[in-house]
Amino acid sequence: MSTAGKDSSPAHDLLKNSSLYREFQAEREEILRHKWIESEKAGHDIGFEQALTDWIIRHRSSWRKNRQSQSN
Repeated sequence: MSTAGKDSSPAHDLLKNSSLYREFQAEREEILRHKWIESEKAGHDIGFEQALTDWIIRHRSSWRKNRQSQSN
């Protein structure tokens, strides 16, 4: 039986527990949420790249400020 995809090495655990990785994951979740909302409005899948660009332009700055204020 293969253990591919079930990497529990110390390096993998360190990556998953790093604050940079957690921030990346949180930002990615927000982009995917934005993609879903905007796709629903448009009536079709707008695609990740369009959602990413739109989210960065319209929401990223305020999202980051909010995240920073919550962590303090």
